[in-house]
Amino acid sequence: MPGQKPAFGNNAVALDSCGGDGLIDNGEDGNNQVLVRDGRNGYWYTYVDEVGSTVVPEAGSRGGTFSMSPGGANGSKYAANVRGKVASGSSVVFGAVGMNFVDPKGPYDASRYNGLAFWARKGPGSIGKVRLKVPDLSTDPEGGVCRECFNDFGMDLNLSEAWQHFVFPFKKMKQMPDWGSPRRHAIDKSKLFGIQWQVNTPGAAFDIWVDDVEFVGCE
Repeated sequence: MPGQKPAFGNNAVALDSCGGDGLIDNGEDGNNQVLVRDGRNGYWYTYVDEVGSTVVPEAGSRGGTFSMSPGGANGSKYAANVRGKVASGSSVVFGAVGMNFVDPKGPYDASRYNGLAFWARKGPGSIGKVRLKVPDLSTDPEGGVCRECFNDFGMDLNLSEAWQHFVFPFKKMKQMPDWGSPRRHAIDKSKLFGIQWQVNTPGAAFDIWVDDVEFVGCE
């Protein structure tokens, strides 16, 4: 299991693997659905702004369907890969890959877990700066709470071309400063909508790989 391997990267902390129940997806079945277990049955997707950024696989809002790519972490067969280029200019711009925990989209109770772990890397020529975003009840429009939405709790990654193992405790996740309404003190892990890896540096080319995504730190 990925959580039993050494943790690398600048955000490495100690949270134990939760075994099979905590594994969200390792991509090895090659499809675009997360592993169906512990109440999870959601799907992977890509998304992109409407001002010129590009993303491959094509965003679902433009008729695309996500598919896994050959070449995973630790010699595995498949991983999630998103690539493209972020538009330039002063508008809010982004390209990203993500997953919902349940389908149809809704909140998922992750109360018994204390964090997330995954392996990630960038391709040659790609920017390494990526924002991990974990939408919850107060930040996702589907929660019916936010007035200024999408400032999800999360943390920043700086990827290299080598696979690294990242572990992110929920208690350390923060919203971006100076915007978003409401602004909470902590993520609501009892009502999570999914996970997203977003690039929003204007003009940046990106080629981001993610594998072996799991909940860690069981209570």
